[in-house]
Amino acid sequence: MDRWKELGEGIPERLRRQLEFILEIDRLKSVLRRSYLIEIDRHENSAEHSWHLAVAAMVLAEHAKERIDVSKVIRLVLVHDLVEIDAGDTFIYDDAANLGKAAREQEAANRLFGVLPEDQAQTFMALWREFEDRQTPEAKFAFALDRLLPILHNVFTQGGSWKEHGIRQEQALTKNRPIEDGFPVLWQAVESLITQTLAK
Repeated sequence: MDRWKELGEGIPERLRRQLEFILEIDRLKSVLRRSYLIEIDRHENSAEHSWHLAVAAMVLAEHAKERIDVSKVIRLVLVHDLVEIDAGDTFIYDDAANLGKAAREQEAANRLFGVLPEDQAQTFMALWREFEDRQTPEAKFAFALDRLLPILHNVFTQGGSWKEHGIRQEQALTKNRPIEDGFPVLWQAVESLITQTLAK
């Protein structure tokens, strides 16, 4: 950031890079998602979504398919959407936009995590990669939560963004079925919520 040229004298390099990263991720608050807030008629932003995921991980961890490290899940959900600062939020039902999503997000991860000191950049990149790869119990559970919350938003806003974008029941069921991988006990409830909401 150019402001550091004016203000950064006397701040050790490592600390300056960490502070720069903290300022950079403030931009996540301005990335709007398609989901509407339940009580207020406006779109949720990605920072709000990340906070909600972290709390949901703490509350729902007991239902994970496998034994999980909850603190690891929290780290995964707090890091995984940071790339949206550069790449934007890609609507899961927009097949065309999803074609280039992986490349856009990788480029964003390289730039954004590269602001940090090297050791922390590697840690953040590894967390982001783990979430994306969905191979560990923690990543599967984190991914399930990431799919769950927009469903709840849609159910409790009478179809919200689903209605707005013409999403059909079968689309919602297909795109969200991976919830079953990390949170099978929830999938039956989610399937019922989707069906009831989109059948109306």
